[in-house]
Amino acid sequence: MINCDRIQINKNKVAVRVKVKLTNAIDEGLVNRGLLKPNLVRVAEAEAVINTGAVRTAIPVEVCEHLGLRIRSQEIAKYADGRQETVGLSGPVIIEMEGRETIEAAMVLGDIVLIGQTVLETLDLLVDCKNQRLVPNPENPERPVLRV
Repeated sequence: MINCDRIQINKNKVAVRVKVKLTNAIDEGLVNRGLLKPNLVRVAEAEAVINTGAVRTAIPVEVCEHLGLRIRSQEIAKYADGRQETVGLSGPVIIEMEGRETIEAAMVLGDIVLIGQTVLETLDLLVDCKNQRLVPNPENPERPVLRV
């Protein structure tokens, strides 16, 4: 996979951005059990930046609060420049993009929604840097195939 952060056009870094829908997975589970009305499920839609150099997904604290996600633990985040910081790790969030979805905990930090490798791998999506978009893995265009 190509790291788009290293490709430059007009001396500006290429940023792959996608629309993403984030849903509180606990709320959805409560709806499925008949304990919450569907219209009360907390959802956020945002433009997310795909960061092929990041492992995990990150969401701003405001998004975490809007979704009603609980901070389940404090973990160490290591940045590309070597800095380390203790950050919150959220409860489960459903991440939907490009017609595919997965569930994972997100790091709570920054001011943008950032999608990392774990989501890309799970959804079997590849980055097309030239066209600044995500594409399904050509080997599995219809749906993601999980690797064991």
